[in-house]
Amino acid sequence: MNLLNVIAHHGYAVTSIALFAACCGLPMPLSVVLLTAGAAAHGGSLSLGVVILCAFSSALLGDTLMYLGGRYTGWWMLTNICKFSMNPEACVFTSARQFYKRGPRALMFAKFVPGLATVAAILAGSLNMRMRRFLATDGLGVLLYVSAWTVSGYVFAPFLRAVVAGVERLAHFTAATVSAIVVLYGLWLVLSALRESRLSVVEKVAAQDLFEMMRTATHDRLLIIADVRSHGYYDPGMLRIKNSIRVEPSRLKEELEALREFMQPECEIYLYCSCAHEATSVRVARMLEKENCSTKVIRGGMKAWIKAGGETEPVPLGDVEHLPRFE
Repeated sequence: MNLLNVIAHHGYAVTSIALFAACCGLPMPLSVVLLTAGAAAHGGSLSLGVVILCAFSSALLGDTLMYLGGRYTGWWMLTNICKFSMNPEACVFTSARQFYKRGPRALMFAKFVPGLATVAAILAGSLNMRMRRFLATDGLGVLLYVSAWTVSGYVFAPFLRAVVAGVERLAHFTAATVSAIVVLYGLWLVLSALRESRLSVVEKVAAQDLFEMMRTATHDRLLIIADVRSHGYYDPGMLRIKNSIRVEPSRLKEELEALREFMQPECEIYLYCSCAHEATSVRVARMLEKENCSTKVIRGGMKAWIKAGGETEPVPLGDVEHLPRFE
């Protein structure tokens, strides 16, 4: 049974589930589902208006849950959603820059932009956009997206049926192609894991131990603490470890040039970030070790440092990225 037949018999439920799942971060072929639902409506098995209403309601509900998640977890939820992309760091940076550049207007076209569609609602929540404004702006964007694809499917229904018939004739080839893509992706994940396991183990130090060591230091060895928090943006009033320096992980080559004056055999660099398992700190540490500098990672990052009673200071104005204010 092809997708057109499935949606013809269970169209409202299939469309609703697909839209909700996609808005919650699961990979779903939304354009295909909406086009097919529109084609089914053209054939009379579904109502075009009800299809659009079901898709709109489910997508807005999913986006609202993501908005609330972003509101109460901030960057944590964004980085975890982006872990499923081929390039997690690029997912965070690209999406954030789009949203920061355009502000709330980004919600109106976010569904049409791969990557941004998944994280826009989370970003809106993390930046404390008011619920009423979010629902109005995101609702308009969702309605435009759902209507565009569904109406297109309705208008081009005869062409879509011809395409479905062609795909059915090539069913075995299509299945083999999809299977090959899945296998290649699985191999990529395995190879990435193997490559990580072969890399040098980066030494980690407890924040409490580092704090005590700094209190009793004899100053015969240069000690540098570097902030490599991976989001690349700072909220107003954000703190950092006192006297730490900024190393931007998305511009490591340029940052390495600036750090060369510190890279002496007798120096130690301690890195901290805000991501799970200190992933960004570990990556930067491996690059610094190639420059023959002793590098360690602060386990638990900034939170662990504050808990240990370490001193902090405001992030310098030159490092602050001013985010849009949602009043």
